[in-house]
Amino acid sequence: MDTLISARRVVIGPHGQVLADGAVLVRNGVIADTGPRHEVESRAPAGILRHDYPDGTLLPGLVDAHVHLVLDAGPDPVAALREADDATVAKGIAERALGLLNAGVTTVRDLGDRNGLVTEFRAAVRAGRLPGPRVLAAGTPVTGPGGHCWFLGGEVSGEDAARALVRRNVERGTDLIKVMATGGGITKGGPPIWAPQFTAEELRIIVQEAASAGLPVAAHAHGTAGIVAAVEAGVSTIEHCTWIDQDGFRLLDDVVDEIAARGIGVCPAASPDWRGFAERFGRERAEEMFGGIRRMRERGVRLLTGTDAGVSRAVFDDFVSSLEFFAHLGCTSQEIVDLATCEAAEALGLGKVTGRLLPGLRADLLVVDGDPLSDLQALRRVRLVMADGRVHA
Repeated sequence: MDTLISARRVVIGPHGQVLADGAVLVRNGVIADTGPRHEVESRAPAGILRHDYPDGTLLPGLVDAHVHLVLDAGPDPVAALREADDATVAKGIAERALGLLNAGVTTVRDLGDRNGLVTEFRAAVRAGRLPGPRVLAAGTPVTGPGGHCWFLGGEVSGEDAARALVRRNVERGTDLIKVMATGGGITKGGPPIWAPQFTAEELRIIVQEAASAGLPVAAHAHGTAGIVAAVEAGVSTIEHCTWIDQDGFRLLDDVVDEIAARGIGVCPAASPDWRGFAERFGRERAEEMFGGIRRMRERGVRLLTGTDAGVSRAVFDDFVSSLEFFAHLGCTSQEIVDLATCEAAEALGLGKVTGRLLPGLRADLLVVDGDPLSDLQALRRVRLVMADGRVHA
């Protein structure tokens, strides 16, 4: 059924492109018309289903570029995952995805699956059997023996094993490949967070194998050496990118400039609990880490919005708290809305699919009370969410 959604403000694109008293017409899951309300109404069929928000703002659905749907965000999400059977995990995936949708998130990039459960959920959402955001699924992450997130089943040793895992993910229909270029915080007994797990040449092999199937590669990299190797290998995005070295932090300006020049996206994956993290980590050390992200932004690196949802305290229903991290870096509310919509969609290769309210794009829409371009907290006052043309109140 055709649907017409009108609002006091309609954010149609970046840099504050706003229609006053505007409307969007949706037909078969696609935006068919956008413009001033009276003009869109005049072109709409009689008796159309309507949603009117005279005091609200209509904007593109939000994009969370870093989630882990198999993890429950509890005190020990890894233990909970390892103790749960696949049916229990699948149920949790659906519940957590609903939390994202309730928060206005209509596109997510999942960066760590077990046994293809996220790709199965993706198929259920596409078929309309379950509600949820669009899912870009990375499948099983590539890691070293005993490496970060080894419990997801992606341990490899040697070129042949790495290529074989990439091919298995491709056969499962993944949208991208995830590789653990360094250690990580949630893997007990794994390599230190700063330690590289692969050489640049090994990462290059993974990138080449993924490219042969037309897939981008996202590299988890905290440590400076791992970041350098990931850039040399030609990955598409770097996750976290905190520049941690064995003795502190070591940001390399020449590498930052290379990241910017190559158009490699950086997703800080700032947890909704990033303030609590700063308290636990130590304010001075945390600000030094945050300063690295700020410096990358100042030098032209493309930043992606993401929550790391699923790890401890990184909940699925508080995307705005994660976005507040970018305000801490100095971004305006308007810049943050752009980051979370059109810019994130472009960075993930979805610029011709979603991220703007333009005819021909997928109907991923969000209505909130107030004006999020001047007050980010308006994004908490969700009135309506539409994902792929399906209304979710």
